[in-house]
Amino acid sequence: MFRLTKTVLQKPRHVWFNGQQQAWRLRSSSAREKALEYQPGQKIHSFTVREVAAVPDLCLTAVKLTHDKTGAQYLHAARDDSNNLFSVQFRTTPRDSTGVPHILEHTVLCGSKKYPCRDPFFKMLNRSLSTFMNAFTASDYTMYPFSTQNEKDFQNLLSVYLDAVFFPCLRKQDFWQEGWRLENEDPTDPSSPLVFKGVVFNEMKGVFSDNERLYAQHLQNKLYPDHTYSVVSGGEPLAIPDLTWEQLKQFHTTHYHPSNARFFTYGDLPLENHLKQIQEEALCNFDRIDPNTEVPSQPHWSRPREDHVTCSPDALAPDPAKQNTLCMSYLLGDITDAFEGFILSLLSSLMVSGPNSPFYKSLIEPKIGSDFASVVGYDGSTKEASFSIGLQGMAEQDTERVKQIIGQTIDQIIENGFEDVRIEALLHKIEIQIKHQSTNFGLSLASYIASSWNHDGDPVDLLRISNSVAKFRQALKENPRLLQEKVKYYFKENTHRLTLRMSPDETYLEKQAKAEEEKLQEKISALTDSDRKEIYLKCLELLEAQSKSQDASSLPALKVSDIQPTIPITVVQMSTAGYVPVQYCEQPTNGLVYFRAMCSLNTLPEDLRVYVPLFCSIITKMGCGALDYRQQAQQMELRIGGMSVSAQVIPNSTQLDTFEQGILLFSSCLERNLPHMFKLWSDIFNSPHFDNEERLRVLVMMAAQELANGISHSGHMYAMTRAGRHLTPAGELQETFDGMEQVKFMKRIAEMPDLSQVIRTLPRIKKHLLNPQNMRCAINATPQKISDSATQLESFIKDVAENRKERKPVRANIIKVPLDLLDDSSLSRKLITEPNFQPCQMKTFFQMPFPVNFVSKSIRTVPFCHQDFASLCILARMMTAKFLHGEIREKGGAYGGGARMGGSGMFSFYSYR
Repeated sequence: MFRLTKTVLQKPRHVWFNGQQQAWRLRSSSAREKALEYQPGQKIHSFTVREVAAVPDLCLTAVKLTHDKTGAQYLHAARDDSNNLFSVQFRTTPRDSTGVPHILEHTVLCGSKKYPCRDPFFKMLNRSLSTFMNAFTASDYTMYPFSTQNEKDFQNLLSVYLDAVFFPCLRKQDFWQEGWRLENEDPTDPSSPLVFKGVVFNEMKGVFSDNERLYAQHLQNKLYPDHTYSVVSGGEPLAIPDLTWEQLKQFHTTHYHPSNARFFTYGDLPLENHLKQIQEEALCNFDRIDPNTEVPSQPHWSRPREDHVTCSPDALAPDPAKQNTLCMSYLLGDITDAFEGFILSLLSSLMVSGPNSPFYKSLIEPKIGSDFASVVGYDGSTKEASFSIGLQGMAEQDTERVKQIIGQTIDQIIENGFEDVRIEALLHKIEIQIKHQSTNFGLSLASYIASSWNHDGDPVDLLRISNSVAKFRQALKENPRLLQEKVKYYFKENTHRLTLRMSPDETYLEKQAKAEEEKLQEKISALTDSDRKEIYLKCLELLEAQSKSQDASSLPALKVSDIQPTIPITVVQMSTAGYVPVQYCEQPTNGLVYFRAMCSLNTLPEDLRVYVPLFCSIITKMGCGALDYRQQAQQMELRIGGMSVSAQVIPNSTQLDTFEQGILLFSSCLERNLPHMFKLWSDIFNSPHFDNEERLRVLVMMAAQELANGISHSGHMYAMTRAGRHLTPAGELQETFDGMEQVKFMKRIAEMPDLSQVIRTLPRIKKHLLNPQNMRCAINATPQKISDSATQLESFIKDVAENRKERKPVRANIIKVPLDLLDDSSLSRKLITEPNFQPCQMKTFFQMPFPVNFVSKSIRTVPFCHQDFASLCILARMMTAKFLHGEIREKGGAYGGGARMGGSGMFSFYSYR
């Protein structure tokens, strides 16, 4: 999978915790304490321990080692987490855009010396209990991570991964399949036209059909023009056909060597076992080499540069007349300086994150564009970091105005600096992120350290976040103008600055198609008759190989005896706060309290339902109580780890025509801030602000732009949602909330010259949704704080009691039925429709402004508790692995496709090509 790393607003480099908030499960013995017993200089299975460091902030012990014979680097993060992770990464530095590291990433997973069957990677998906399996190609490294909670499974997957990367078959057929090939349009007819095929070839056409990713790639290539970042590591579609199989094999020889490798393991499994297996199955076969893969520093420019690129027009853009993007990007310092990187990342957040930031005020609120550009803020994914600031969805005539505003804003920051309260809010945010526990912590950690470690930065240094915070506080105390001086040095006085503008071209897709046709004809014109015959015969051989049933007997597999017969039970306590049902769960949350509430939509009139996602996106961003939206945002940053509201459609587990509809409120905070968190929720329930049309328009434009941008890389999800629209009542509502209906609705709202009608609608929705009568809650906290949490929750329920209004359902064909989930039929409600499903065939087509097709077909089956549900889930996996993968990806050359069984009872087929 090609990953074009880019910085996303409000996700600076030090933010590595992703995933849903879930309770942490500790094992009885402490892996982190055991790891502290290792000593520097100690020899373990041909590795030497270099450093042992406790990292209490992250509840782990870091052990740094090197392999004696090859010099391979190794980092182990011992943590009491059963979701163990392994990754190996190689510095891969291409000098052309043929996509050699990306195609190699695909090809090494197509069979190896010990596991010669085709596609062992995909076949292991059905022979494993992995919680994650994949591979990534970034601009300058390739990473192969997996995670699992089963020790035997870890050993199996480690064996497959080691053999894949160090001893791959690299067959020519695999190169044709995964990279590129010329093939007859009908492989069985030698007279049919020749066309380009290949998984990566088609994947990258899809990647660059997304204007955001296209812009990000151009920006990187042009800001770093003198070495590996000037090319497309994933592959430029028209350059991919220039790569040869011999070049691919040579790249593997020079780059996939232990001397160029960095191993990372994480979790509670013993380090010694990992080292022994890695040494015996792989590293003992190699000697040390000089890989010579270093990336030199980019020579600095003596004066700023400007450039311009084009893209395809977006038919879904909020304003068709405003489709330009402009960014100013600045080259910063080396990312291996962890503390300087920390300061610049923090500085970036102060400059662009949230409504109180200078650039938000100067660029977003004047509504010059629809949103920040796709690449905004600090980006530490390259050897030298960069900072970018700019807009998308702007008119071409505003180009000079935006440049002037960026320069003026930088001058204002240098003069005025930042308020102390904003700096404190950001440091509080970092404290929250350090403490937050997530189910994919190991993967997030591997991704966080990858770029710096790739350029020989100290990964352990990166993990010591609290040290950086303390050092920053001291530096700021000694020099109150520290941040202003950084802004002056890196932005005002920096001559290595690129201003890149992107504008739509009505003939863009036509030109792309023409260029591809010219490339195809160039390849075809060089062919002799014997070449054509050989292509035909070789492609028939490939087709035959793809059609053969594969012998996977060499692959390891789990036995039933390898799997624990039971799963741990999470103990919860059911109670009430006033009249509201509450679920309490005691967990080692590392000093955080997590709050969730589900509010029913049962009484909401039909005509208001399409507004629910908009209501959810703005309700925490408009201001509340005595706070305007800026003050509200500041309070949230100072006191809370984030507040979110989202629309929910939850299918009934026993009946397909029954579902629960509502909105989910979520927030978290440090234990000391419990009263502040519930005070904010009280103000949102009792007195949300809706009357600021200027603020609402900004939020509407950003939401509409985000939806429009999302289609090109989530098109198969939109297709599946649409296909299931008429199969169940839940499917109809899901399309309203998350499908193309919502995209079109938000586009209409964004185009409205007057939002007063929307402003009048929002309070009507609030009366139905923020109603404690139709609410249930959940609290996760440490045992010591459960009691305090309950007290604060009860106070919150009393504060919002005035919103308790019972209303009758509006939809005539819907009745309320009890929900027995909470053991009290009066506490929660579900919707049930009269069963009136009539099977009929329907076809829908949306024409999109990019050359990728997303296709889905959905079939109504059975609910979750039906005896056939589990069989259908297995069937979907088997269909994907044993048939659809081969037909769609291997033979068809499409990037992906498969089948899935959803909890809603929809059995869906999908592909993207």
